[in-house]
Amino acid sequence: MATVQEPDEKNLASLPDAVMVEDKSSDSVESPGWTTEEETVVRRKLDRQLVPMLTILYLLCFLDRVNIGNARIQGLTEDLNLVGYRFNIATSIFYVVYLLIEVPSNILLKRVGPRFYIPSLVLGFGAVSIATAFVKTYEQLIGVRVLLGVFEGGTFPGIAFYLSSFYKREELYFRVGIYVSSASLAGAFGGLLAAGFSQIPEWGVAGAKLHTWRNIFFFEGIITVIAAAVAPFILPQTPETSNYLTTRERWIAGERIRLEHKASVHEKVEVRHIKRAVSNINNYVCAGGFFFINITVQGLSVFLPTILQEIGYRGLTAQYYSVPVYVAASLIAIAIGYISDKTKKRGIYLATFTILGMTGFGLLRWGSGSQLKYAAVYLCAVGAFPGGPGFLSWGINNAAGPAVRAVSSGYIVSLGTAGGILAVWAYLPSDGPNFPIGHSINFAAQVVVLFLSTFGIFYCLRENRIRARGGRDDRLVGLTEEEKDDLGYRHPDFRYIS
Repeated sequence: MATVQEPDEKNLASLPDAVMVEDKSSDSVESPGWTTEEETVVRRKLDRQLVPMLTILYLLCFLDRVNIGNARIQGLTEDLNLVGYRFNIATSIFYVVYLLIEVPSNILLKRVGPRFYIPSLVLGFGAVSIATAFVKTYEQLIGVRVLLGVFEGGTFPGIAFYLSSFYKREELYFRVGIYVSSASLAGAFGGLLAAGFSQIPEWGVAGAKLHTWRNIFFFEGIITVIAAAVAPFILPQTPETSNYLTTRERWIAGERIRLEHKASVHEKVEVRHIKRAVSNINNYVCAGGFFFINITVQGLSVFLPTILQEIGYRGLTAQYYSVPVYVAASLIAIAIGYISDKTKKRGIYLATFTILGMTGFGLLRWGSGSQLKYAAVYLCAVGAFPGGPGFLSWGINNAAGPAVRAVSSGYIVSLGTAGGILAVWAYLPSDGPNFPIGHSINFAAQVVVLFLSTFGIFYCLRENRIRARGGRDDRLVGLTEEEKDDLGYRHPDFRYIS
C-alpha cells in the first residue's frame, strides 16, 4: 500500500475537511488522510479502552436489575410478604419508570457528555441495590425499584449511543453485542453470586441484620459502586480526547466518525432531530422487534430460577443450572454480532434465530420431561439474546446524524422496554407450575419478531433501490450545502443496512 503522508501533528486541528468518497453499493466511507492499517490500530486501541469497561458496567446494571429473581427463591417472598401479584407489581414498576427515563436521559447525555454521566448512573443504581438489602416492607421494595428504574433507564441506550460515537456502522453490532451479552453473563454470574452470597452467615448491627437474599443485594451493590468509581479514569469523553491514542490517532478516531455520519459529533439535539427520529420507519421495526424480544429476555432473566425450580431443580441447584444457559446465550450473541458486522447484514440473523426461540417455547409449552424442558430453555435463551443488540444496532445504523442517533437509541430502547413489563405479567403464580400462558405468550412473541425482521429487510432493500435510481433526489432541491448535510438518514446518498 502506498504510504500516506502524515500531516504535521501541530497543525492537525487546522486541517481542512477531508474529501469523502462514498461507495453506495457497499456503504463504505474512505478518507485520503490515513491508511487502513492506521485505522485498524486506532479501532483496536479503542476496543481495549472502551469495550471491557462498558461491558462490566452493563453487566452490573443487568445484575442489579434481575437479582430480585435470585432473591425470590432465597426468602425474599416470605420476608416481605409478597403474596398474590406483589412480586409482579414490584418488578414491573421498575420497567415503567425505566422506559420513561430513556429518551430524556440520552438527550441529557448528549449535552453534558458521557465520561462522568454514565458512571454516575452506575453509581446511582449500585447505591440503590445496597439500599434494597435493608428494606423491610413491600412498600419500601416498590420505592427502591422506582429509584432503580431512574438510574438504570439511561444506562443501556446511553452506552449504545456512546459506542456509536466511536465506531462506524459496520463495526457497531459486534461491540454492542459484547456489552449487551453481558446481560447473559449477568444471569450466569447472578446465579453463582446469589448462591455464594446467600450462604454468608447472618451479620450486621441490631435492627439491620443481613442474611440470605439481603446479602445478594448488598454485596452486588458494593461491587457496582466500586466499578462506577473506576470508570471515569478509563472512559474518554470523545474520540479526540482518548488518552490511549497518540495525537494523530485521536484525529483519525474523530475524523473517521465525522466522515461516516456526515456531521459533527458535537451536534446538539434540536426539535427537528427528535421529529426525524420518531418518523423513521426503521426505528419502529427495531423498536417493535426489541419489544417482543424483550418479553423473552427480561422474562427469562427474572423468572428463569423459578422456571427451573418448577421443572424440578430446587434451591441452589436451580441457581447453578441457570449458569450454563446464560453462558451459551452470551457466546452465541457475541458470535452473531461478529458475523453480522462482517457481512453487513442485520435482519437475516434476527429472523433466523427466532426459529430456535419458537422451538424452545414450543417444547416448554407442549413437551414433557425435565431434561427435555431444560434443553428447551437453552433454545429459548440462544434464540432470543442476540435480538437485543441486533435490533438496537440496526436502528442506530440506520439513523443519522449524531443527534438523531442519540434520540433513536433512547427511543428504540424506550418502546422496547415495555416488553419487559409484559414479561413480568407473562409468568403469574396462578399459571404455575407449567406456565402454559407464559410460554404461549413468548412463543407468539418470537413469531412476531420473525415477521418484523422480514419486513425490515424488504423495507431497507426497497428504500435503497429507490435511492439508487434517484427516487429521493427531490429532497435536495432548494437546500444549502449545510441543510443537505443535516438531512442525515434522509439524504439520497444514505444507504440503509438491511
